[in-house]
Amino acid sequence: MSLPHWDMNEIDYGKIDMSKVTPDLIKVVKAAALVEYNAVAYSAYLERVFHDDPEFQAMSRCWATEEVQHGKSLGKWAETVDPSWNLEEAMAKFRAGYQIEHINSDTSVRGSRASEMVARCMVETGTSSYYTAIGTSTDEPVLKEICAKIAGDEFRHYKLFYDTLNRYVKKENLSRFKRLKVALGRIAESEDDELSYAFFAANANDNEQYDRKVWSREYMKRAYSYYQEPQVDRAVAMVFKACGFDPKGAAGKMISRAAWWLIQKNVKNAETLGKAA
Repeated sequence: MSLPHWDMNEIDYGKIDMSKVTPDLIKVVKAAALVEYNAVAYSAYLERVFHDDPEFQAMSRCWATEEVQHGKSLGKWAETVDPSWNLEEAMAKFRAGYQIEHINSDTSVRGSRASEMVARCMVETGTSSYYTAIGTSTDEPVLKEICAKIAGDEFRHYKLFYDTLNRYVKKENLSRFKRLKVALGRIAESEDDELSYAFFAANANDNEQYDRKVWSREYMKRAYSYYQEPQVDRAVAMVFKACGFDPKGAAGKMISRAAWWLIQKNVKNAETLGKAA
C-alpha cells in the first residue's frame, strides 16, 4: 500500500490556539473526522467493482490510506481541543448506527464503472471545497494547516478519479447528460443519513436519540456557513468538468450563482428552524 503524501505526525498539535476555536468548529471537525475515517469501507467496494483493473485498485488503496489519515488528523485535533472526546469511541458509535447500503455489492450501484467514477468525482468535489472553506474561514493555525493538506489531497483524488472516468467513458460511451444525471443524483445523496448521522455520532449525548431532520439541520447550518463564493464557483466548475461540459461557459456561471444563493438560503432556513424548535 502506498504511503500518504504527508505525515500527520509532523503536525505540531501543541501549537493549537484555543482562542481561535469555537464550539461549532469543534462539532463540524468531529463529524468530518468520522466520515473520512470510514473510507476503507468504500475502498473495499471499489476494489470489487474494478476487480480486473489492478491500476485502479492500487490507486483506491492509496486513496483509502490518505482518507483514513485525514480522519485521524482531524480526530487528533478534536481530541486535543476537547479531551473528553475520543475518536475511536465516536467511530464505533457511527459504524453501529450507519451502514452503507451498497457496500457489499460486486458491481457498481451507479450502473457502470464510468458512472461510479462520476459519483466519486462528486464526492471529491464536495470534500475539497469543504476543507478549503473551513481552512479559509478559520484563524486556528493547526486546523488551517490540516485543512490545507487535506484539501490538496482531495483535489488530487478528484484528478485520479477523473482520469479513470475518462478511460471508462471511452469504453462505455457514457454521454454527457447521463454523466450529469449521475452527478445530480450523487449530489442529492449528500442529504442522506451519512453526514447527519456522523454529526450525531460525533456530538450527541448518550441520552439523545437520532432524528434525521434535526441532526441534518444542526449539521447543515454549521457546515454550510463556512462556504464563500469562490469555493462554490470552483466546485461547480469541477462538476461541469466531470460531466464533460465547459466549466467556464455561461451555464457554469449561472449555476454557480444559483448554488451560492441556495447555500445561503439553506443556512438561513436551518438557523430559523433551529430557533423555532
